[in-house]
Amino acid sequence: MAAWTAMCGGGSVIFLGMALLFTVLKGKAAILISGFNTMPEEQRKRYDTERMSRDQRNAFILWAVILGSGSLLSVMTSSPNMAVASGIIWLIVFLRDVHLDEEKAFGRYKIK
Repeated sequence: MAAWTAMCGGGSVIFLGMALLFTVLKGKAAILISGFNTMPEEQRKRYDTERMSRDQRNAFILWAVILGSGSLLSVMTSSPNMAVASGIIWLIVFLRDVHLDEEKAFGRYKIK
């Protein structure tokens, strides 16, 4: 098994585990989201943590599906190219969701 196939399979398992964690902890898991955990507690109270956790859980599931399907297709075709392609697709999806600005990252979760 090629390294890319193993990395995609391992990443898929890790992301499924994180999705399970966010499913079990629900709104309390929002503290695990990067950037949100560094906000002062008073400021964190202004955000819908249930929705944040649900969206993060869904992102983890999407990432797991992308990487898992790449790993599976790579094993089925005996070619690491599918794993490499899924890694590239995952990177594009991941970078699309990264925001350095706090308002862009969490603005849609503000409680009105």
